[in-house]
Amino acid sequence: MFLFIYFITLVGNLGIIVVIFWDSCLHNPMYFFLSNLSLVDFCYSSAVTPTVMAGFLIEDKVISYNACAAQMYIFVAFATVENYLLASMAYDRYVAVCKPLHYTTTMTTSVCARLTIGSYLCGFLNASIHTGDTFSLSFSLLVILISYIFIFITILKMHSASGYQKALSTCASHFIAVTIFYGTIIFMYLQPSSSHSMDTDKMASVFYTMVIPMLNPLVYSLRNKEVKSAFKKVIEKAKLSLGWSV
Repeated sequence: MFLFIYFITLVGNLGIIVVIFWDSCLHNPMYFFLSNLSLVDFCYSSAVTPTVMAGFLIEDKVISYNACAAQMYIFVAFATVENYLLASMAYDRYVAVCKPLHYTTTMTTSVCARLTIGSYLCGFLNASIHTGDTFSLSFSLLVILISYIFIFITILKMHSASGYQKALSTCASHFIAVTIFYGTIIFMYLQPSSSHSMDTDKMASVFYTMVIPMLNPLVYSLRNKEVKSAFKKVIEKAKLSLGWSV
């Protein structure tokens, strides 16, 4: 089961990275952030899943202190990076929906690069100091909430059905990913103490360390015509190259 989930995570996330890299039509801020999100999902899932699978295979569930520290550092770093990337993507969607005429001048290459580099720096810095301070994570959630408040206000003011549909399709995938990511964390930490159990924590941990990285590529690809079209182009090119070699 774990091997299947990890395989889907590996293929899905690396597949999105390759498709976005190869297809010039996807070289824009939205897909730049998406490719980084896929990379982060792959990395923080890989920090945990192989160790879990190895423990089941060799029936040795003991992990050394150094290995545990390294695993925790990598997982916390990339999980924090994902928080900031989701906030950056929310801001990108806010500009696209609420200020479409200024989108190209606001979301420039340098701005996207700074947001992404800043996300990685904050993630690894948070993992290094590891103080357990949740302010940085709550700040990311605050940015996402504010962005979506403005997005929904803008959508409600729209009179065009086509504009309404376009705005919803622009934000739907990201909103689903944010809901899954933060919903699992909120479920873990806000459940009543009377109903709290270690088994529930274990299930939630498996969900956000293994299942979420697997679901993100599916959410973004299945709801996005451009990504599906790019996947088809890559598959057709692969078939042609294989046919030529034969």
